Amino acid sequence: MIDFGEQATSDKSLGKADLNSGSRGLSSPRMEKGAKIYVAGHRGMVGSAIVRELQRQGYDNIIMRTHQELDLCNQAQVEAFFAAEKPEYVFLAAAKVGGIEANQSALADFMYLNMMLEMNVVHSAWVGGCKKLEFLGSSCIYPRLAPQPMPESCLLTGELEKTNEAYALAKITGLKYCEFLNRQYGTDYISVMPTNLYGPNDNYHPTHSHVLPALIRRFHEAKLSAAPSVTCWGDGSALREFLYVDDLANLCVFLMNHYSGNETVNAGTGKELTIRELARKVAHVVGYEGEIRWDTSKPNGTPRKLLDVSKATALGWTYRTELDDGIRLAYADFLNNPVRAER
Repeated sequence: MIDFGEQATSDKSLGKADLNSGSRGLSSPRMEKGAKIYVAGHRGMVGSAIVRELQRQGYDNIIMRTHQELDLCNQAQVEAFFAAEKPEYVFLAAAKVGGIEANQSALADFMYLNMMLEMNVVHSAWVGGCKKLEFLGSSCIYPRLAPQPMPESCLLTGELEKTNEAYALAKITGLKYCEFLNRQYGTDYISVMPTNLYGPNDNYHPTHSHVLPALIRRFHEAKLSAAPSVTCWGDGSALREFLYVDDLANLCVFLMNHYSGNETVNAGTGKELTIRELARKVAHVVGYEGEIRWDTSKPNGTPRKLLDVSKATALGWTYRTELDDGIRLAYADFLNNPVRAER
C-alpha cells in the first residue's frame, strides 16, 4: 500500500502557488516532525482522525484542548491560548455539525457558533504568526444544483441547499476569510472540502447525526428488537458520496505538506450511490433482515452531491477505503464504543 502521507507529488509542473490566484502547487517546506501543531476539535470524528494520522507519521508535539478547557467561541480565551502556546500549524476541524433535522431546527445556532469559532481561531492564528492553517469545510457549501461532479470552481455560483443553508454560509465565510488573509497579508492558509464522512468516533445520535451513522444505529436497534421494518427519510433517490474519515485525515496532512493556494481542495472518492442503496448496504453489514420503508413526507436534501476530486488526484493523493469495508469498520466502532450510541 502506498503511504500517501509521506509521498511527495510526482507532478513536476506544480510549482509554488501564487497566493493571489486560485492556483495549486507545492507549498513551502513540510511540517517539521517536532513542530508545534494545534488540532482544534480533536475529540470529534475529523479532529481525532487527524491526531491519529499525525501520530502515525511521527508528529509528536500536538496541542489539544477540550471544550471545557478552551471555548473556541470565546474570543478572549482563544486569543490568550494562541498568545501562550504559539502553535506553528493549525488544523481547524472544530465545528457544530448535524444532519438535516439538526440543521433545520437550529439554524441560528449553526450559523452563529460556527462563524464565531472560525473567526476566532483563524484570526488569532494570523495575529500569532502561525506558519500555516488548514480549514475544514463541507461539500454542502456548493450550490444545490451545481454541475456534477462538483469542481472547486463552482463555489458561490448558485443557490445553496435550504436544509443546511446556515451551516454552509458559516463554512463559506471561514473559507473566504482564509483566502482574504492570503491575498491581503500573504499568509499560507488552505481549505479542504470533504464529502460526507463516516468512521471512528462518529455521532450516532438518533436525530442529530448524519445519514450513515444514523442508519447504523437504526438498523442495529431494529435487529435487537426484531422489528419487522425500519423507516428511513425521503424516497431514497438522493445520490451521495462517502469518504472514510481516516482517509480524509491522511489527505489533510498530505495537503498541509504539499499544497498552497486560495482555491479549496475537494476530498472524496469520486464514487456515489443512492441512499436506498446505502441503506441496503448498512442493513447487510449490521445483519438486519427486515423490510426497509421510506417516508416520502420527509426531505431528501440535495438531489446529488458528487465531488470532482481531480485536483487531489493530480497532487498525488487518492482514497484507500472502499465503502463496504468502511461500513464494517464503522459498525465495529459503534459496537465497541456504546457510549457514542447514546449521544
